[in-house]
Amino acid sequence: MRISIASQSSESILASARPPRKFTRSLKTKLLFLCSRNQWRSPTAESLFRDHPRYEARSAGTADRARVKVTAGHIGWADLIFCMEKKHAAAVTERFAEALADKPLIVLRIPDEFEFMDPALTELLRSELAAHLDL
Repeated sequence: MRISIASQSSESILASARPPRKFTRSLKTKLLFLCSRNQWRSPTAESLFRDHPRYEARSAGTADRARVKVTAGHIGWADLIFCMEKKHAAAVTERFAEALADKPLIVLRIPDEFEFMDPALTELLRSELAAHLDL
């Protein structure tokens, strides 16, 4: 068996060549936005928080044909859950009562009459969310 021992200078070179690993947990508040098909409203809300320093956002839909269908994993991940309409809150409560536990579930009352990134939709989202988040 051959054992090699690196010299002091070799260890220093190797240590300085690699940046130290940092293990940090995200301190951002996790926001989940829900609508029916995850096509226009919830993805628009999610996009408002892209690269936000305080919030991380995801979106999903409650309908069977949703682009991204909400799962218990989404519910578990989120700190705050925003539903566009009461029917979305009812669907999530019915399907994921246990996963919801004590998580805040907020209904924004935003009707399904907008397209993705519609300026009127982004303005309405900002207005409704201002009551719940520090924007």
